[in-house]
Amino acid sequence: RAVIFTKYPDRDSLVLGLTDRIVGALSGALMIHDRASLAVPGGTTPGPVLEALSGADLDWARVDVTLTDERWVPEDSPRSNTRLLRERLLVGRAGAARLVPLHESTDRPEDAVATLEAGLRAILPLTVVLLGMGEDLHTASLFPGADKLHAALSAGAPALVAIRAPGAPEPRVTMTAPVLNGAMSKHMMITGTAKRAALARAETLRRVEDAPIRAVLRDLNVHWAL
Repeated sequence: RAVIFTKYPDRDSLVLGLTDRIVGALSGALMIHDRASLAVPGGTTPGPVLEALSGADLDWARVDVTLTDERWVPEDSPRSNTRLLRERLLVGRAGAARLVPLHESTDRPEDAVATLEAGLRAILPLTVVLLGMGEDLHTASLFPGADKLHAALSAGAPALVAIRAPGAPEPRVTMTAPVLNGAMSKHMMITGTAKRAALARAETLRRVEDAPIRAVLRDLNVHWAL
């Protein structure tokens, strides 16, 4: 299957429905395994879902939480995804979760990527991954035109790469396509007509490098509302 598409009547319904799906997947995993893992994006769109998850009735002490990608900025920067995670998800009940970092205080991501990748590999495969998508058809930090895009999309990609892209003002680290596709439950949240149209356009493009979101469409649960 490619995309499994769910349309919601409004954004509040989307947040409730998507949160229930994520909690259900994590709860199911914790019934079978000692631990579960959740990877989420940065940006503004997923904020309400992160806040809803923070109060979910889960054994959060057995959940590893990480990011799909991170901007190489200080963690107190408004552009830091780690900051977003600490302020909107790792509070309340979810404050008991273990953060698997995607950032260190080095000047360049290349200086830390090996250490960060080792931490990430320890929690693979991911139980749940939540993705976003830009109108330029990027997901995580897999941008069209990025310097390491081909390597990050390849079957033999490392779990994490340092990446730079024309549309991104700072260097990034990002999970690669094999890690995202290896998640047991894979979801994407988009809102508005422009992103719905962008996703439809992505499905018509031939080259995955032109629309990196294409690399993760298989068995992807897309949650959309105006």
